[in-house]
Amino acid sequence: MRTLPELKKRFKADLYENMRELIAGSARKYPDNVAFINKFKGKKGEEPTYQKITFKEFREDINNLGTALMKRGLIDQRVAVISKNRYEWMVSFFAVLSGNGMVVPLDKGLPYEEFESCIVRSYAKVLIYGSDMKSMVEELKKSGKGDVETYICMDELGVELNVPALIEEGKNAPEEKEVFLNTPIDGDAVEILLFTSGTTSMAKAVMLSQKNITSNVYSLQLTEDIWPTDTNMAFLPYHHTFGSVGQTYMLACGAATAYCDGLKYLQRNIVEYKVSVFFCVPLLIEGIYKKIQATVKKQGKENTVKFGIKLTKFLMKFGIDIRRKVFKQILDQLGGELRMVITGAAAIDPEAIEGFNNLGIIAVQGFGMTEASPVISAENKWEQKTGSCGRAMPNVEVAIDNPDENGIGEIIARGPNIMYGYYENEEATKETLVDGWLHTGDLGRIDEDGFIFVCGRKKNVIVLKNGKNVFPEEIEQLISNLPYVAENFVFGLPRNEEDERDLVVCTKIVYNPEYMKTELGLDNTKPEDLAKIEELIKADMDKISASMPVYKQILRTYVTDQPMVKTTTNKVKRFEEIKNLK
Repeated sequence: MRTLPELKKRFKADLYENMRELIAGSARKYPDNVAFINKFKGKKGEEPTYQKITFKEFREDINNLGTALMKRGLIDQRVAVISKNRYEWMVSFFAVLSGNGMVVPLDKGLPYEEFESCIVRSYAKVLIYGSDMKSMVEELKKSGKGDVETYICMDELGVELNVPALIEEGKNAPEEKEVFLNTPIDGDAVEILLFTSGTTSMAKAVMLSQKNITSNVYSLQLTEDIWPTDTNMAFLPYHHTFGSVGQTYMLACGAATAYCDGLKYLQRNIVEYKVSVFFCVPLLIEGIYKKIQATVKKQGKENTVKFGIKLTKFLMKFGIDIRRKVFKQILDQLGGELRMVITGAAAIDPEAIEGFNNLGIIAVQGFGMTEASPVISAENKWEQKTGSCGRAMPNVEVAIDNPDENGIGEIIARGPNIMYGYYENEEATKETLVDGWLHTGDLGRIDEDGFIFVCGRKKNVIVLKNGKNVFPEEIEQLISNLPYVAENFVFGLPRNEEDERDLVVCTKIVYNPEYMKTELGLDNTKPEDLAKIEELIKADMDKISASMPVYKQILRTYVTDQPMVKTTTNKVKRFEEIKNLK
């Protein structure tokens, strides 16, 4: 077992005991900075209007809502929160935690049955919901299942209990507010219950404390270079730790946050709000980079860009950085202000990371999981290695358990950010937490400089009959470089029915029909063109296979233009996909 050396602190930061302290600290340091930008669409033909909320106003809304909840005896209950990303979600989340309550963030993308299961399993007594969830909430009320006694809407909607009215109620209760603000908070108590991605039977409820979160925010502040003048796009869902902790981190740094109108409006919104920092999943970053490449190719500027990259790399050896000037036209397509993208949750194509950095946009990736609140390691602009996910966070220790002859084993971690366990699941807790170490289920290695390289999920590894291990993620990255590939995954299937243990490497590829039509003149609605598409893809798989050892070569390829089955956090449900292919 090998551990990482302690990292030097690059930035100053405050370590808060709880969320109330963190928000108070931000309001004290950045009272008049814009914390959130709310957009209100006008009637047809009218321009939208924007509401800018300062850190001081955000703190007041939290304290007023928390006061009203406490006055009504609701804050010491388990409070579930569900809606799309919005300002009222954040106010509700922090109001409950600032009053020492327990909050249960729920995924708005869940089918009703899973939503109901999470409500029942969490024993939530209060449900704060957005109007986008109204139909599911009404169905829950009719079912009579679960322990919810109080429903609070984030919008007015003519309902008696709503967030705007409660904020107003708390504003007019100064004595109760004094009690609320002086309520002792136990930062070490379990006060956040987060359900992991998965089906009803598989989703586990992760138990976190406020200090788990604040310690991770602290380590992020010591690692990454976020400015009080930055504007962040809250794209990742708040119910996911990467989304909510990323948002909390932005608040701790004094940065502003705007909201996306939807995936198809993402680029437009980045330009609209002049976004400078963006937290997102790899699939999105890779998609944006592919669009940039396609635009450059369409404009016939490939050689110009290649020359620009060579020139800027040469000048940077002498401390001269002119990347943002040289590539201004490209950067202007992304609003001209985007300076940093932070990605995690899955492996990313190193070419996309390098591509963004070549243009003058800092692109870094991290590694983590909900059980680690969530960040275990991360790159920054000073500490990067191609293919790695950086070094361990300053207050986190990382090791490789049971490494093989190549130093590859399970990545394990311990530190103040590690969960307390899975709620009402002692067996899973004992499997995951061993002697204080979180067993991540990810395989990887640590190099001599302390950089962590993730090879793949332990459960995804294809173990061949000859004992060789194939890491699907390694091959998936090669396949994702093909310009027409929308998504793909690599897996093992038996060579024949006689021996289930004799696996061969297979891949399923989802291609982009629009690319095939516009770039290659192939229309997948025509049988003869569809055959050519399949032939092209299989030929490319043969080329990729030829570059790898024999045991890693792809022997079966499945081709489709239909999206894969995914979780609400955009991860492919691998076993469900494999089951559908058998």
